[in-house]
Amino acid sequence: MKIYNKLILGTVQFGLKYGVNNVIGQVLPEEGKKILSTCKEKGISKLDTSAAYGNSEQVLGSFIGKDFDVISKYPRCDHSVRNVFDASLKYLGLNQIYGYLIHHFDFFRESPSIWDEISLLKEEKKIGKIGFSLYETGELDFLLDNNIQFDLIQFPYNIFDRTFEPYLRILKDRNVEIHTRSVFLQGLFFMDLGSLPEKLLPLTTYLSELKIFCRKWNFSVEEVALNYAVHNEYIDGILIGVDNSEQLIKNTDCIWDKCPSEILDFVDLLNINEKELLHPKNWNQ
Repeated sequence: MKIYNKLILGTVQFGLKYGVNNVIGQVLPEEGKKILSTCKEKGISKLDTSAAYGNSEQVLGSFIGKDFDVISKYPRCDHSVRNVFDASLKYLGLNQIYGYLIHHFDFFRESPSIWDEISLLKEEKKIGKIGFSLYETGELDFLLDNNIQFDLIQFPYNIFDRTFEPYLRILKDRNVEIHTRSVFLQGLFFMDLGSLPEKLLPLTTYLSELKIFCRKWNFSVEEVALNYAVHNEYIDGILIGVDNSEQLIKNTDCIWDKCPSEILDFVDLLNINEKELLHPKNWNQ
């Protein structure tokens, strides 16, 4: 099995325009079909979606068949878990899914009974693994402190943002499947430094360091970011979002059998002071 089988296709672009560096917009259905065909060719078997991602589930359901393990999410909304979940199954054309996550942790804190509803769906064999999509380590602390039993967790992790790193071994010891997102920081790593929004200008120094490092060692940004995450032994899946099949091929082709020590050393020396800017939710505030 090739190491890039760890990759999970994030499909928010199938239903929404997404990403700070996205100039193409929402992925068109025909291109989405090509992307999924490339996933099958490359051995990528998991898809990540959500009821909150526009019409992503409907688009996926029109051509995924039974070829993929799907992880979806229950967002903040006025409808019951079962109603939203059943709608997701209908859109996806599936009878069950691999994983189901609570999309917004604050909604869970306000309405903890939604966890019981999701747990019931798992008992009914409609879901393989249940868990949470997180943003802050304090959210994970709450789950661990309250001994909430979950099978699957998703949180941001990349070469700039390793906030959750101290928890990786703890989660693995609890047999939790770990998925990470934002490996390219929503495309920020690829932006021209002269095009950065004013809010993100404090990150210029670090982005410049990344570009200088890549030039010195003849690495691409994709190679640095992906290999660092993919070769972390505790991480089971890395979400990537692409705008077209060519991007997906480029991403899979840049993953090596081993992460070079130069990359590990570079990331270890990174020390980003403006940690609040590593959270995309703060970019427009």
